[in-house]
Amino acid sequence: MKHYSVMLEEIIASLNIKSDGIYVDATLGYAGMSKEILKKLNTKGFLVAFDQDEEAVNYSKQVLENISSNFKIIATNFVHLKEELAKLNIYEIDGIIFDLGFSSPQIDDEERGFSFMKDAPLDMRMDKRSSLTAQDIVNTYKEEKLTEIFFAYGEEKMAKVISRGIGKYRSTKKISRTLELVEVIKASVGAKYFYQAHPERKIFQALRIEVNKELEVLEKVLPDAIKMLKKGGRISVITFHSLEDKIVKNTFKKYSEVPEELKGLPFVPEEYQPILKIINKKVITPTEEELKINSRSHSAKLRIAERI
Repeated sequence: MKHYSVMLEEIIASLNIKSDGIYVDATLGYAGMSKEILKKLNTKGFLVAFDQDEEAVNYSKQVLENISSNFKIIATNFVHLKEELAKLNIYEIDGIIFDLGFSSPQIDDEERGFSFMKDAPLDMRMDKRSSLTAQDIVNTYKEEKLTEIFFAYGEEKMAKVISRGIGKYRSTKKISRTLELVEVIKASVGAKYFYQAHPERKIFQALRIEVNKELEVLEKVLPDAIKMLKKGGRISVITFHSLEDKIVKNTFKKYSEVPEELKGLPFVPEEYQPILKIINKKVITPTEEELKINSRSHSAKLRIAERI
């Protein structure tokens, strides 16, 4: 299984791993990060990893078992982090990582429908047990709702034109394949704009985010993760587009600053004191060497914060 973990060295270093600590990999994937964390833990240390992708879970379990037995994989979305850790009697952790990109095997598996370059069923589910697919969205959502999604999640300026094109096409034929949707997008915007701006990239991103509720779950889980950190514990998050990065940046800001209305007061009540310290004011991006090895890492941004 060929998979490349983006900024692996940087994210492992960012955790300041203690050999007897409890760590969480919220996005297990194909165990690239988890195996490096597990290697650094002794018999008292423990790793909990989350992933909703059955194939990733089965593969990673075998990888991690070759290193140590001090781990537990939970096959669900990381939004359930707090309650799942409570089931293990874990209420405090020494570090947590989120790698919000989706892994190469997922992109390369044609049947998953993530790629706009390969013909496949229009699926895009990270969790195959969930019911909503990209096909459901393009065929059943109202044009106004599609426009909203394409504009908000894809930041596509021709969102309304593309939504109208989808509405017209699906009135006579259901859209069921990835390349079929690409052709509908192309016909909607015209060849010149299509080849200059590549709107299909943005539309596929928007559909993937909607199918998997990616932004909603991220906004919900970050505060839970921050509050579970022990003093000195680190949270490290790699994002791959501006919408995710904005959520991480704003959440870190919220927990690392005194509320605006209390700034300048001689005394700030303890419940309003910051609980986070930002480790890198400027985002960390992949090195030139990494970009040469893995072109998919070019949009990655790493933000790190520490519980105080």
